[in-house]
Amino acid sequence: MYQVLVVIHVVIALSIIGLVLLQQGRGADAGAGFGGGASGTLFGARGAASFLSRTTAICATLFFTTSMLLAYLGGRQDNKPHDIMEVQQQAPAQSKQDLPVAPEVQGDSAKPESQDKADLPAPAE
Repeated sequence: MYQVLVVIHVVIALSIIGLVLLQQGRGADAGAGFGGGASGTLFGARGAASFLSRTTAICATLFFTTSMLLAYLGGRQDNKPHDIMEVQQQAPAQSKQDLPVAPEVQGDSAKPESQDKADLPAPAE
């Protein structure tokens, strides 16, 4: 489920990029007034702009929805591997007997054992 949603998310993202690149800027309208021939296009004089704008808005809504679903599903996973490659790369679980044990420290670790108050120089007055 998670991988399918990631693929759909990427496809929507690429379609948004393509749709934004296909749209004309605001300054392109002035050139169309001097014989640009916009009335003979596939969507009509203003149809392409509204079609592309609506399609971009729909894709943006779908992108937002898939983002929220991916965040929800990613937060729900309890350290389970998401991919076949991650399952193969996991090391076998070690038992507590195989792990190294840190030596125990006794006494005050901040003060070295070899020094006491007699070895320290007297404070200067």
